[in-house]
Amino acid sequence: MNLNKVFIMGNLTRDPDFRQTPTGQSVCTLSLATNSFFTSKSGEKQKRAEFHTVVLWGRQAEIANQFLRKGASALVEGRLQTRAWTDKEGHPRKTTEIVGERLQLGPRSDRGGFPQDSSSQDTGDNFTPDAPASDEAVPEVSIDEEIKSEDIPF
Repeated sequence: MNLNKVFIMGNLTRDPDFRQTPTGQSVCTLSLATNSFFTSKSGEKQKRAEFHTVVLWGRQAEIANQFLRKGASALVEGRLQTRAWTDKEGHPRKTTEIVGERLQLGPRSDRGGFPQDSSSQDTGDNFTPDAPASDEAVPEVSIDEEIKSEDIPF
């Protein structure tokens, strides 16, 4: 049995690079940075960044181009793919990329993510307009009757 599966969550290092192939297929390239933290032998806390190229196709590419910007966080599920080519000087080149199969957008923020609309009064990274203020009590809902599938509106 073989398995080629990647899950990666990081922040975009630049705006998405969106284009279309000559046949009209949408393709979007993302550059994601991930951070890892560790303690060195001397006991110092260290941080290391890794940079990953993600290629999205079709509708996923269009969504990434529409909603993601530099600094936004994203979760990508996909597979590793290595491709080779010859550059303009005739040197052979190779790169390994993540071909995205699923994309999940991160939370909205002032630094990137979903575009802000004029009615939003976002003051922090995780502001949700419908969320109760921290001093408000969250109402508790109890359902005493059985839920039937025909009652569900979707």
